[in-house]
Amino acid sequence: MPAFPTSTTVLDSVLFRDAFGTSEMREVFSDLRLISRYAEVEVALAKAEARCGVIPAEAAVEIAARTDVAALDFDLLREETDIVGYPIMPLVHQMAKQCGEAGRYVHWGATTQDIMDTAVVLQIRDGLNIIADDIAALRGILAGLSKRYRDTPMAGRTHLQQALPVTFGYKTAIWLAAFDRHAERLAELKPRVLVGQFAGAAGTLASLGDKGFEVQQALCEELGLGIPVSTWHVARDGLAEAVNFLALVTGSLGKIALDIMIMASTEFAEVYEPFVKGRGASSTMPQKRNPISSELMLAAAKAVRQHAGLMLDAMVQDFERATGPWHAEWMAIPESFVLTAGALHQAKFALGGLVVDEKRMSDNLDISRGLIVAEAVMMGLAPQIGRQEAHDVVYDSCRVASDKGLALADALAADPRVADRIDRSTLDHLTAPKNYLGLAPDMVDRVLTSVRR
Repeated sequence: MPAFPTSTTVLDSVLFRDAFGTSEMREVFSDLRLISRYAEVEVALAKAEARCGVIPAEAAVEIAARTDVAALDFDLLREETDIVGYPIMPLVHQMAKQCGEAGRYVHWGATTQDIMDTAVVLQIRDGLNIIADDIAALRGILAGLSKRYRDTPMAGRTHLQQALPVTFGYKTAIWLAAFDRHAERLAELKPRVLVGQFAGAAGTLASLGDKGFEVQQALCEELGLGIPVSTWHVARDGLAEAVNFLALVTGSLGKIALDIMIMASTEFAEVYEPFVKGRGASSTMPQKRNPISSELMLAAAKAVRQHAGLMLDAMVQDFERATGPWHAEWMAIPESFVLTAGALHQAKFALGGLVVDEKRMSDNLDISRGLIVAEAVMMGLAPQIGRQEAHDVVYDSCRVASDKGLALADALAADPRVADRIDRSTLDHLTAPKNYLGLAPDMVDRVLTSVRR
């Protein structure tokens, strides 16, 4: 009889896992990879201690050669972890057995949290490399959209109301600039976050005597990690920064998703996610084309935000070793990385094939019959009659245009306070939305040239 799926979360669900994550990121944070990282740190520790003369060199060679993660009894590891509360002692038991006489030197002078923290940092390093590649790809997509639609006019909206004309390239350039900053943040946080942990039971390296700092440095060098200036058993700002960075990334994706979803609504109809037969279909309404990728991006933003808060809460730890907040990180870190990778994957799909209806954007821009550029007329009148009076005159004409269904140019032409000062051709020019884009196209250029692409 075939086994039935038993996953209980969307991250591992056979139905949802590729909607909310990616196989590449799931692999980084899989049980097997995590246990392999634990073993890798233990082996690196033995090599470091041999380099420093703390354990025999031949013992380190044996530990490296005979440690075999694939040969571990994972059922026993699970059972003992459930009893102990942590997986390192059960792992060390099995590694020591694999390594024979050299096994007595496995985990020499270390504490459980040293191994677990350092292994998680190795996972985070792999995860951040994936995130960096995804951000780079997304920046390329957004740069392409910004360049292509630099001069494509559309209605800019504030408080969900038409405000002033912008261009679609201006909108995507704002998105792009945010991800330029995320790339900068990622480069800056790595030296703070990718730091090894090796300090012993209370963080003082007491068990290694005067060799403590030497072993600590050698271990970090073996793993390619930064050397800590102090023990960070209960100073969790680095890990919290990593997850809060992911919250910033998904927050930006959530903003993009919300814009796309609203712009894809029937009444706007300005952009659509790429067409894939059946994607976004309704079980009862054949006409539907739901923005599925954007919905998933928005959901991920909300979930990672929760984990970012959890990581901040987990920073509040007691004395030299905490009594529980550490465990919250075991939930927050893997899930945040998987959700962020999933959201970036959805963004690359949605934006990489985004369907942009320039005609509909133009039609929507004209829907107010010129009211969207009332500011242009006000500024055109202001030099002659003063800004405040110009505001009042144009305000009155806007009310007339709205009440009578007139074009703003017609309402203005009917007001002698305007007609006596501005001719009709000038009014027509001032009330044409495409003539009032401000520096929106130039801002696109500034974003595109602000960093090397």
